[in-house]
This record gives sequence, C-alpha cells and structure tokens, in this order.
Amino acid sequence: MADVRPIDIHMHPSTDLFMAGGGDYLKAIDEFFKVNHPVKDVDEVVEDMDSAGVALGVIFGWDAESATGLPPIPNDHIAELVAEFPDRFIGFASVDPWKGKAALAELERAIGDLGLKGLKLHPPIQDFYPNDPMVYPLYEKCIDLDIPILFHCGFTGLGMGKVGGMGIKLKYARPIYLDDVAADFPELTLIAAHNGWPWENELLAICLHKANLYIDLSGWLPKYIPKAVISHMNTLLADKMVFGSDYPYIDPKRWLKGFEELELKEGVREKVLEGNARRILRLPDRSA
Repeated sequence: MADVRPIDIHMHPSTDLFMAGGGDYLKAIDEFFKVNHPVKDVDEVVEDMDSAGVALGVIFGWDAESATGLPPIPNDHIAELVAEFPDRFIGFASVDPWKGKAALAELERAIGDLGLKGLKLHPPIQDFYPNDPMVYPLYEKCIDLDIPILFHCGFTGLGMGKVGGMGIKLKYARPIYLDDVAADFPELTLIAAHNGWPWENELLAICLHKANLYIDLSGWLPKYIPKAVISHMNTLLADKMVFGSDYPYIDPKRWLKGFEELELKEGVREKVLEGNARRILRLPDRSA
C-alpha cells in the first residue's frame, strides 16, 4: 500500500466560479446536511489532495443551462485549473446535450483545443435519459475523440430536501438506461458514478455484463457503501471499480481512511485506488 498513488476520479474544484455556478442546487446540499462548503482557490484544493495523499484528480464543471437556466461552468475554467497543476489534475469537459450541434462543437473544442480528456454528464440536472437517441451523436463524437464518459448515476444531492426536489427527477439516473448505451456503443468507455443507489444491484448486473462499463465509488464514505457493492469489489468486479471522493462534499482523506478499514482481498485495494483508473484513463503503468 505504501507505493500506491491514489487517483481520485471524481472531484469538483470548489472554486468561486464552480460554487456560484451551481446556484441554489448546490446550496441545498449544504442546507440539508447543515454544513458549509467554503469556496477554495486551486492551491487550497491541491493542499487538500496532498493532505489526503491523492496523487491525481479528475475535475469537471457542468452545463445544464437548457434545463436550469444557469450559465455553464466553462470548460475553459477547468482547462485553466489543469494548466496550473498539469501533474495533479485531469480535466473532463461538460456539455449540454440539449444544445445539439453546438454541444458537439463545444466538446470537440474542449478536447481538441483545451486538452480536456473526457466528458462528464449529469442526467438528472440536465434532464435527459442516457439512452435518448437525441444524445447518441454525442456518444459518436466521444468515440471519434477517443474519450471516456463519466455519468452521474443514482441518487443526487442536488435539490435535496427541497419541495419537489427543485424539479430534479431521479428517474434519469437509473443505471438501466446505461445498459442500452453500453450495448449500442461497445467502443465507448462508460463510468457510472456513486454506486447507482438505490439501484446498486441493477448497476452491478450491468457492470458484470458489459465490459465497457465501470463504477466510480464517489459520494459515499466506504462504511456506507452498499454491502453488495463491496462484495462485488472483492470478487467479480475487482477490476471494474475506481476510487472517487466527490470532493468537496466528501473529504478524500476521510474517504481513504475509511477504505483502509474495509476487509479486502490482497491486491483489490491497489486496483481500486490506482490501477483501474490508470487503465481507464490510459495513464502509464507505473509497474512497467
């Protein structure tokens, strides 16, 4: 374990632009849990990573303008943060699927011009089913650009505890819709975030069945991760799960401490914390 360099595949940069861009949807999380997540500059984010022993983090913004009316958190902002710490961050783009050809053009710019390395989509806040044919040109573009997609999957804290959930519909985050995407686009690498709860068994079944789908463990402290997920991590899906914290909503230091306390078979911890992410993100194998 001493040589493991954890890769956090799910981080929100928590800068002023990011936190303001989430509007009342993000504020609802703090209000529900009675906490206050402060705005941090990028140096402070890296300090938090250093404190936790996180070597590399994947960061992203969001563009849900069509569904929420909020202006996007620009891909340029994510690219600027990566440029400040290129050895610590990998940036994923975000585009609004409802923008059609403009979304395709923005994704191509974010990858080709800004140097981002993947796409993050959030079906509940962006108000779409992942298997909607409307989104399929976006998946085809990801194949052309040879990049992975990370999907929010399962419950979301956005709008949490508010009347009507601020209009957010959890149905869009059911894992079963990713089954269609994984089958229709076998060349595409898909990452489903947050264990898929309350449909974790559905997600585990799809992950077992589809070689191109992976699970990101972010958003849950390890002691609260559903037992079925831990069991599959320890057996059939040891090569298909990756560490993510959901920073700043979960402190990666606290997450990693909890992960150390799980009873896992030899080699599983190293795979989840680093090895699997290196393969998914196509980073050099340090053991080579």
